[in-house]
Amino acid sequence: MPTPAGKPSPSTSKRMILMLIGALVVFGGVFAVKAFFAAQTNAFFDDMPQPAVAISAQAAETRRWDAAGEAVGTFTAVNGTDVTTESGGVVRSIEFDAGQPVSAGEVLVRLNTANEQATLEALEATARLANTRRDRWEQLVREKLVSEIEAQQYATEASTARAQVEAQRALIAQKTIRAPFRGVLGIRKVNLGQYVAPGTAIVSLQQLDPIHLDFTLPEQMTGKVAEGTTVRATVDAQPGEVFEGEVTAIEPRVDPNTRNFALQATFANPDGRLRPGSFAKIDFALGAEREVVVVPQTAISFNPYGNAVFVISRSPRPEGETDMQGNPLTGEKLTVTQRFIQTGATRGDLIEVTEGLAPGEEVATSGLLKLRNEAEVTINNSITPSADAEPAPANR
Repeated sequence: MPTPAGKPSPSTSKRMILMLIGALVVFGGVFAVKAFFAAQTNAFFDDMPQPAVAISAQAAETRRWDAAGEAVGTFTAVNGTDVTTESGGVVRSIEFDAGQPVSAGEVLVRLNTANEQATLEALEATARLANTRRDRWEQLVREKLVSEIEAQQYATEASTARAQVEAQRALIAQKTIRAPFRGVLGIRKVNLGQYVAPGTAIVSLQQLDPIHLDFTLPEQMTGKVAEGTTVRATVDAQPGEVFEGEVTAIEPRVDPNTRNFALQATFANPDGRLRPGSFAKIDFALGAEREVVVVPQTAISFNPYGNAVFVISRSPRPEGETDMQGNPLTGEKLTVTQRFIQTGATRGDLIEVTEGLAPGEEVATSGLLKLRNEAEVTINNSITPSADAEPAPANR
């Protein structure tokens, strides 16, 4: 029976459905085979033995450390200033060399005093005349020829003239600029013939021996550091050297903004190797010794959520265990476990562990980035990180 125009015959519709079903079966089979092989591959890699990670290791040690504090500070001169002039004038002579040591009172610069000197001579002449008048009227008073009031008037004029002379001499003295204290000069800041106004800096002057070291400590340290406490300092400019001084002043007030209080230590500096403005690292003893558990700082993973170490465990190796090539493995099996710890003071390459680690436990000291929990490791200590409480750089 013929089908209506525009409608497929039942046989055509059946063939299309069968073709669609066949296509779904084929593609489904392809995806099924692919998923099967992917699962088998993942299972192979999951079960494949991981190669052991080579690390260096060291056991946590017990040491006796004296209670110590640490800080950073800045060296400052006991006396340090820019030498200036009290009176203005033109530079007539410069009597120092940049960088030279000077004594207190030594002349540095002379300003032109020609006008002031002429004024001084005029004032001295006026003072001499006033003195003569005073003496003459005092003689007349003794002879009772004039009144004492008139004689006192001339005595006052003589005193005023003498005071003017002294003031002029002081002005002239101000134009001879001298070192206010013993120290070392810097680079001059004026030139011959230059006019300098009052307060103009002439040259820097720093007293280097002794020298002060200013630093701060948190308010929790109040009362733990006293005047006379020995302080050890190191500076980048003198690597490997330790300088000793002592605390000479303690600020009685705690800064409310930082909750720190200031201290000042004094160091002998006869050779001038310590310079004002230098940054210094400081440590000082606080009391008796105490036992601490220490490990190299390279063993610590410092993280915002907590510090951790990888502790090494030793266990018998299961029978029949093989490596990636199928070779049987023998001996102890070494694995690592990450453990969070609490840390304390540092000293050189070592760091104190206050909680989470017992003496004698082995920790990984290198290769930490390659480790994960339960990872197998091998120990190779042919090259190990430095673990010295007082490291010193090599002399190269």
